[in-house]
Amino acid sequence: MNLILIGMNYRTAPLEIREQLSAGCGGDLRSLADIRAIAQVREAMCLSTCNRFEVLASAADIDAAALGIKAFILMRSGLLPDQLEKCLYIYRDQDAVKHLFRVASSIDSMIMGEPQILGQVKEAYRRCVDQRASGVILNKLLHHAFRTAKRVRTETGIANNAVSVSFAAVELAKKIFGDLKNKAILLIGAGEMAELAARHLVRNGTKKIIVANRTYDRASDLASLLHGTAVELERIGEKLQEADIVISSTGASGYLITKDMIAAALYRRKNRLLFLIDIAVPRDIDPAAGEIDNVYLYNIDDLQGVVDGNIRSRAVEAEKAEAIVDEEVLRFSHWFSSLEAVPTIIDLRRKMEDIMEGEIEKSLFWINSLGESDKEKVRMLVSSVLNKVLHDPITGLKEASQNSGAVLYIAALRKLFKLDGE
Repeated sequence: MNLILIGMNYRTAPLEIREQLSAGCGGDLRSLADIRAIAQVREAMCLSTCNRFEVLASAADIDAAALGIKAFILMRSGLLPDQLEKCLYIYRDQDAVKHLFRVASSIDSMIMGEPQILGQVKEAYRRCVDQRASGVILNKLLHHAFRTAKRVRTETGIANNAVSVSFAAVELAKKIFGDLKNKAILLIGAGEMAELAARHLVRNGTKKIIVANRTYDRASDLASLLHGTAVELERIGEKLQEADIVISSTGASGYLITKDMIAAALYRRKNRLLFLIDIAVPRDIDPAAGEIDNVYLYNIDDLQGVVDGNIRSRAVEAEKAEAIVDEEVLRFSHWFSSLEAVPTIIDLRRKMEDIMEGEIEKSLFWINSLGESDKEKVRMLVSSVLNKVLHDPITGLKEASQNSGAVLYIAALRKLFKLDGE
């Protein structure tokens, strides 16, 4: 196939090296042009995210191209040769295809099933096309990768179920309330996990947000970001009655919310459901509050248990996803094999002969009126015309294949004559 993929990711390189590599190699448009200019490289794409940096290339000589790509990375990143060699992985031909399909399908992601990576691969391909760094091989390969990712997402449950504590809280809220539209949130503390859970809830339709924090200025800043209202921490008791969902994550040493506070709030809200999420360590909410009717209380261990179960579920679905990837790698390999001259010549001749036979069948009403000798002459005439029409294209393909220049012609011919049934 003459495909090569060189890169590093969150498994092989620490964050500081990935940052250095991304800054030096992935942050500007010159990078792709420089990779494309490497000797032996015909087509190239560069994928740069916070978790990975990868160069995918079609090359006349993949070993020579690999040396050139590694030299480019060394020069642009400022890494030492030993640093680079420890972190890099190299995939060739079918292994490169499989790795790309696994990346696009989010099987290779830090959080398996996350949707962002497919968009990042599509954006990398768009830049590749814009800079005319792609050709027949990468165009077909990337579109095949997108199709594989779509199959994985629709035919498996790899993207189902929450796999982060903050998102698990949102999934539980959906199960409790059904519809989150117009639900109110009381956010106690301004930590990252609580903020993330609040953002997930906002995206799912919650409208009213109240932020309470020991430092009022921090509460005000976060409330502004979330389009909510800030209050002093001392006022959480009176604000409980306004909330449907309470997310608490502070560094307090004792309970900020007691069972009596929850009981009083529930009375004032006429026993409407109250969902409490306590992701603080030590806990902010008295566990006894969960004993009250119409109160649902989950702590960080409860949420982590949900997450762990969902991760196991995704791992099972990943086996189905891997099978889809293997199937699609085989399909792409078959397509690539068809780019050799001989299979295409055979397919082209077979299609032309099928057309010839079809046209003869349509003309049987007058052909049958001829004698056997004349019938044979008609067949010989049609066959002779067919051979003369095909002679120059077939000769041209054979000549081009002698010096590896036939790929573009073969791909165009297969597309124009629909030899792949597309």
